[in-house]
Amino acid sequence: MVAVTDGIVVVDKPSGMTSHDVVSRCRRIFGQRKVGHAGTLDPDATGLLVVALGKATRLMRYMSGLAKSYTTEIVLGEATSTLDDSGEVTATWDMSAVTLEAAVQAATSLTGPILQVPPMVSAIKVGGRRLYELARQGVEVERTPRPVNIERFDLSVAGAGPHGPVLSAQITCSSGTYIRSLAEDLGRRLGGGAHVRNLRRQSVGPWHLTDSSTLDTVGEASVIPLADCLPWLEAVPVSVDVERKVSHGRNLSAQELHTSHPGPWRVVSGQGALLAVYTADGSGAARAEVVMEAAG
Repeated sequence: MVAVTDGIVVVDKPSGMTSHDVVSRCRRIFGQRKVGHAGTLDPDATGLLVVALGKATRLMRYMSGLAKSYTTEIVLGEATSTLDDSGEVTATWDMSAVTLEAAVQAATSLTGPILQVPPMVSAIKVGGRRLYELARQGVEVERTPRPVNIERFDLSVAGAGPHGPVLSAQITCSSGTYIRSLAEDLGRRLGGGAHVRNLRRQSVGPWHLTDSSTLDTVGEASVIPLADCLPWLEAVPVSVDVERKVSHGRNLSAQELHTSHPGPWRVVSGQGALLAVYTADGSGAARAEVVMEAAG
């Protein structure tokens, strides 16, 4: 029987690959089919992609909502069909008079809780079709604005473009934020348009690019074990008797968990192995959301 690797690897995705391409490469590297990713990156974007292996794929629901940070350059005065520099220029404006102060003020108005319209080049489905598929056919449909949170939107001048300044941006935001749309909105608030280039994801939750491996170097030594996959959840060790209940996915009492934290919790063995993820059920007890080793 072929051994299966369980855990996550933090990959530095290169430009020109889809997130699914990275998953496919990891399937070959680790010799297993059960591989997934948390948080899609555009093909032209680079940077941190969290890839789950084996049993860790059951934990991706807890990773997909993590905050993310990016660096990018925002080219003022030029709109493109893809909102980045891979697309065709669709409109230009003379934005050479835009100052850094004005850009910072506009960025401030886009900081905090905002509503964002997903771009037509996104993978969101409308009427059973992905938006980017419709966009390729020249079809544009109405999209419902979605709430996102922009925690940080810092700007500095990176240089000059053909129609206005090129701004260097550092962005920290909630899951589901479209950086290309954020740049487009910034351009509109400055009286024109904009697109991004050199988009790079710097972090996802607790993981940073300094923790990452390239696809040429990723391997068994890169794997973060199951016990360390959800470090933001409180680890609750349980007795051997309670371990048996956990393996059957049974509800647990607050006394059995020995914690006052509202959850969800990582339920671990006395040796620190991840047994399950439990959450409060609203009645003072806790129910299993994910059981890593179910009893037969």
